[in-house]
Amino acid sequence: MAYERSESTGAGDDADTSALALKILVAGGFGVGKTTLVGAVSEIRPLRTEERLSRAGELVDDTGGVNQKTTTTVAMDFGRITIRSGLSLYLFGTPGQDRFWFLWDELSQGALGAVVLADTRRLEDCFPAVDYFEHRKIPFVVAVNCFTGARTYGAHDVSRALDLDRGTPVVLCDARDRDSGKEVLIRLVEHAGRMHTARLLDTVG
Repeated sequence: MAYERSESTGAGDDADTSALALKILVAGGFGVGKTTLVGAVSEIRPLRTEERLSRAGELVDDTGGVNQKTTTTVAMDFGRITIRSGLSLYLFGTPGQDRFWFLWDELSQGALGAVVLADTRRLEDCFPAVDYFEHRKIPFVVAVNCFTGARTYGAHDVSRALDLDRGTPVVLCDARDRDSGKEVLIRLVEHAGRMHTARLLDTVG
């Protein structure tokens, strides 16, 4: 299931309430800012499974362009954000290295959609995530994390470079900024809602 509902009918309530919780993945290449995004938007203390990079890891992880990175996610990040009253998002940050991709199938179970973070300095690093979600028909948006000093590209340029399906949103963001991250998540929920509605209409058409 992509969501859970919980109802309260206590005598002290003004009216019955129904809460909707949606599961969202945050994916992308190594060092692109997934942990940063989850931590920036989460209203709870985020769960992190980071370990320090080791010399052994340097042999299998490409740290080009992220030379100052000292830790890496080895399982997942987890956070939660309330978009509006009655709607919360559970965020699951996926590990970026190839050797941890076996976790993606488990994490993607029941997900409404995904945010694919991209770094224009290493745009090719997000190709695997884009291919993964396109192949499984999981709605996603590409969020370009605008790193300081990186050349700025427009959404259309990024969409063409990634050869995205028509209609896949591309948004520019700052993964460190809560409001910017929240806007990315809102765009994803809207996009996923449109895709799910279209699929339902196709089944009854």
